[in-house]
Amino acid sequence: MTKKPKRIVGYHFTGDALRNGEPIPPIRKWLEHTGPVVPCESGLHASEHVADALLYSPGPMLHRVELEGDLQPHGNPVDKWAGRRRRITASIDASELLRRYARWCALQVVPLWDAPAAMVTYLKTGDPSLRAAAEYAARAAARDAAAAAEYATRAAAEYATRAAEYATRAAARDAARAAARAAEYATRAAARDAQRRHLAQVVTRAFKRQAAIA
Repeated sequence: MTKKPKRIVGYHFTGDALRNGEPIPPIRKWLEHTGPVVPCESGLHASEHVADALLYSPGPMLHRVELEGDLQPHGNPVDKWAGRRRRITASIDASELLRRYARWCALQVVPLWDAPAAMVTYLKTGDPSLRAAAEYAARAAARDAAAAAEYATRAAAEYATRAAEYATRAAARDAARAAARAAEYATRAAARDAQRRHLAQVVTRAFKRQAAIA
């Protein structure tokens, strides 16, 4: 059984506003929840790992947060917590970061199949002028792929076609789901861990750059 902490430092994604439509609060202003605390139903939420937070993302605004008060876990293993008090300590627009992360994940499975050159170039560069060609090549490859490479092909195709769309709720959520599907080949657990480590590293660097600028 998961031991409940009194406080966590973690991550929380939003769009341009909170889920209830209220504006995003200023840095270090506490939000308070007075009703029952039930994960996914009521309370204020956060995830200790940014990859878990991405699973529940409604948009590309990424906040580093502190959460406390009657903390309740969700999932096994725990992928988020609900609590009574939450405050933002730093925020970034993660749109471009998520695009780069999506392309990085797709590139990890490229060696497993004969990826079309146009798609590989797009994944490496992110050049928007190559996106249409990458989409066509990826879809054609997905239709013709051998069964042994099916998961890698489908995941790479999804990344190629959606890499420019991560400013929306569905695309941000699909980034994590597609990453999970890409990890279904023989070394699924290792691939998943590598993806989580990579995302954590790029997010940490992004917040450090922001702090240095500020």
